[in-house]
Amino acid sequence: MDSDGTRDTRGTHANPVPRPAGPPQVPAMPPRPPAAPGVPQEAAQVRRSAVAEWLDEDRPAARPGIWRFGYRMPKAARASERLATITVVGMLIPLVVALVVWSFWRQGVIPYQFAPLRLVTPDDWWYGGTIASPKEFEGQPVVWPGRYALVVNDGVFFALLVSAVSRLGGWPAVVRHVIGRRPQPARALLALLCALAALSLVFPEAFPGIGWNPLPVIDPLMSLIILISGGYEVFAGGRLEDTLDVVVTLLVVWPFARVGGWWPYAKERLAARRSAAAHSTAPTAVVRPRAQWPQLRDAGQYEAAELLTAEVAAGRMNDVDCARVARVWDMGPADFRDTVLREGGAAWTHPSGARDLPRRTAARHDLLAGQVRIGSWVAAERAPAVYRDAGAALGPEVLGTSLLAVGPSGSGKTRTLIEPVTEALALQALTGGCAVVAVSAAGSPLGTDSAFDVIVRIGDPSSVHDLDPYAEADDPDEAAAVLAEALMGDLDTMPGQSPATALAQLLGPYRSVHGRFPSLLELRELLEGEPTALSALREAVAGDEVMRRELDARIRQTGAPGDAGRVLAERLALLNRPAFAEFFGGGGAARPAPAAGGAHRGFSLRAIAHHPLRVRIDLPERGHEEAARLITRLVLAQFDTVVQESGRTHFACLVLDDATGALTAESVRRIQRLRSKNAGVVLALRTIGDVPAPLHGPLYGAFGCRMAFSGLTTWDGSRFAQTWGTEWVETTEVAKHTVFADQPMTRAIHALRKMVTGKAVTTEAVTVRQVERERWSASELAHGVPPGHAVLSLTNVKGEHAPPLLVDLRG
Repeated sequence: MDSDGTRDTRGTHANPVPRPAGPPQVPAMPPRPPAAPGVPQEAAQVRRSAVAEWLDEDRPAARPGIWRFGYRMPKAARASERLATITVVGMLIPLVVALVVWSFWRQGVIPYQFAPLRLVTPDDWWYGGTIASPKEFEGQPVVWPGRYALVVNDGVFFALLVSAVSRLGGWPAVVRHVIGRRPQPARALLALLCALAALSLVFPEAFPGIGWNPLPVIDPLMSLIILISGGYEVFAGGRLEDTLDVVVTLLVVWPFARVGGWWPYAKERLAARRSAAAHSTAPTAVVRPRAQWPQLRDAGQYEAAELLTAEVAAGRMNDVDCARVARVWDMGPADFRDTVLREGGAAWTHPSGARDLPRRTAARHDLLAGQVRIGSWVAAERAPAVYRDAGAALGPEVLGTSLLAVGPSGSGKTRTLIEPVTEALALQALTGGCAVVAVSAAGSPLGTDSAFDVIVRIGDPSSVHDLDPYAEADDPDEAAAVLAEALMGDLDTMPGQSPATALAQLLGPYRSVHGRFPSLLELRELLEGEPTALSALREAVAGDEVMRRELDARIRQTGAPGDAGRVLAERLALLNRPAFAEFFGGGGAARPAPAAGGAHRGFSLRAIAHHPLRVRIDLPERGHEEAARLITRLVLAQFDTVVQESGRTHFACLVLDDATGALTAESVRRIQRLRSKNAGVVLALRTIGDVPAPLHGPLYGAFGCRMAFSGLTTWDGSRFAQTWGTEWVETTEVAKHTVFADQPMTRAIHALRKMVTGKAVTTEAVTVRQVERERWSASELAHGVPPGHAVLSLTNVKGEHAPPLLVDLRG
């Protein structure tokens, strides 16, 4: 950086002399020990500094507006207790009913006893029970073995009961939900436990210590096979029985294997093992904390990384230094190593010499993520899970779409929003990543004087800096457009010649003669048609045919109906007051030197397009409200013009603490274009009524971030409600209808019930439907936002949205 946009002489010129407004005193830091070969001792210190802990904290990617420092993704929301109770009851009721039915069924069929297969000679009869497990039944032989087997009785009925229970209780869905949503390997292990539990019911003899009888599965299948084959000889050698056991086992385990994802998990583990075996000879990568600068080590910059690690460990680098060095490393300068080894943590310090602000407020800053925390998202019902109880933060990624804040006086706009954002931008300017221009409301400057490089106090004789009304423009048409927007942008379109054209017809000839633009006093005389001034200028441009024609056209329009010159001169007279003499550059008598000594220095807003400056402009007070609004429009128009220049790598932001009367149709259109220029605007309004009514719709559309503070009127809230739109919600309506009985007995029972309860017998009709409702109604915004809160919606430069949610700004 070779300039901060200040200069010694009044007026304008293209090469400002670098002279900051006075650097704040840098806090004393321990001296850095001389460089020594090898790893510095500080890098091996066990005790970690606060900056090292700050560097190593996790900053996961998150939705817009979430404070990323130490953010933890919320766990999946658990089902409510009522829903869990309903699910359990829905599963168990069919099971209980099935057990009752099964008990009645077993008493109505021929009882039998399950027992291991007892081999008897082929000539013997099978007695009782099933063919698979023959037992003697009351001492009477069974002529057709297995006639009363479970194939016809218990087997088929049991299968029907199992199917009914699983269908009515929703058991497959519940099992898939409980098991399938878990990560591996817990999912596979849980499915394995369920499979073993099911096998213990089918083959209890295979599990020692289990004393219950097996479910009627194996015996019915064996009996069916024997009946079909015509004799027990098919079981000779036990091969068919073993085969049947294997088939039943596979059928029982197969559903749990699918739910548990055994096969995909096995393939994943095998692939991981093969990959590990293939790379077993490769060196293991060492995961280093961010405080040891792993990105530098990965690029081979070991000496610079060790030096910076030692600086961080010894506490000689703060968060501003770390963020500044990290940003420079991302830009990839060729002399990175040499500069770091030569200057250490003080490398690439801001031209003002400041490495931190003299005093910080209570706001929390994370310069690595570029965020400032302004509060916490309230865990309301309408808030998504990721936002509940998370910190609310702002940064360049959301300020790049511009932010509009509306709230009455005393709602906390300046204290909870404007001041933290301005401080965050000033800190980011010290890292080289931002340029900020803060326009303070009259009588309430933003921040301390030592936190800014340039301070322009309009109307204060002690002010060191003046403001260039032309922003060092070289093109007369560009300068005329900016000045016309400031002077007459808030007025309705005038018939006849446009204000910009009237100004350009005077600025062009004047610059061609004098090499500069006129002062505001000289410009006012030309606009009013002062004969002496116009004649002198016409004589000076006599040799330039083009400029002479421009001036002659302006002279012909002077005094004609619809002439914009007279209105421009009247508006310009607001800035030609004695209190503002020589505060806007130009010739004339010199303004008295400031009390601190030294010459006055003009400041051009164009400097922020080339340097990460911290600028504060204090508006005049005590009866100069209209002039303050004009100056605000001038700064807003200049800001949009200077950020259009290419080659800027840092973010530029304009903060207006009071934007009353500053917004025009042209400025709203310009704000929409800032998103693509790596720039943004933060505007605060007391009420949307401070903006002309035709601009209300375009205004809300131009800003990607909108903030409604507590205390809004319903009229202001209706504008936010229209902007935020509607959403689909599920509503449940319960209607109660009286039951009229036809039978005498039923009427008597209903009368007795009404006598006991005091209420008529009714039935409930429940209707669940999707309806479209406003996200925030005007009444909710006016009466439902508690003090110290605001409703905030965000959009970042990538197009990601955060819905309008309630934010607690009280800490």
